[in-house]
Amino acid sequence: MSLVSISPKAKIGKNVIIREFTVIEDDVEIGDNVEIGPSAFIGNGARIADNVRILHASSIGVWPNSFTYNNENTTTEIGEGTFIKGQTTICRGTKYSYKTVIGKNCYIMNHVHIGHDNIIGDNVTLTNLVNLGGHVEIGEYANLGGVVGVHQFSKIGKHTMIESSAKVQKDVPPYILAGRDPLRYLGLNVIGLKRRGFSADKIAEIKEVYRVLYSAGLNFSDAIIKIKSDFELNDEVNEILNFIEKSNRGILRK
Repeated sequence: MSLVSISPKAKIGKNVIIREFTVIEDDVEIGDNVEIGPSAFIGNGARIADNVRILHASSIGVWPNSFTYNNENTTTEIGEGTFIKGQTTICRGTKYSYKTVIGKNCYIMNHVHIGHDNIIGDNVTLTNLVNLGGHVEIGEYANLGGVVGVHQFSKIGKHTMIESSAKVQKDVPPYILAGRDPLRYLGLNVIGLKRRGFSADKIAEIKEVYRVLYSAGLNFSDAIIKIKSDFELNDEVNEILNFIEKSNRGILRK
């Protein structure tokens, strides 16, 4: 009697380790050098790249928490090198975008829930018990502390740090540290930026942009006009401006 249930229709690469009591459905593609722990579930639409590790009792490609989903052919895409720890749940997409995407080299800890149609960038860290609603977008190198809850359709910018137990209901712009209740701007994610190789001058420039946004007594519309007038529109400044201008849920306050 086999201790695993692997569909013969699943496409499985080389040097893949699949532990006991795991279930792999028909429409699954798994790359090379992947490890899947015991009692995992890999559902239809799962697309797992090379060098991914998925630990015990995690579920990839589960039915979305959406009343609109009617068993459409959708995917859950896991990028190369991502590490998913135990008892994490990642939903497949719905007909809204037809996919849920997790980037490369992400670190997803225990008991995390990732809702349908999420788009998560490369090198993102989701600490224990993070809970993401549907349609959430998270930029690269963002780091969410334990027990953070993120409202559906919220956006979190790249290189952002959100402290533990926070409730995210507004969009969180890039490069910052956010926390407290209600969630607010606490300054730059200086430690994270230094680790990513940002120079002291670059960090100082980003800090000055946020001083205009949060401490100059201007509303966001006027602050954006001032930033476009007073700053060189380099990659980092444009990243901040584009994020704010595309926000649908509104930007968190100080």
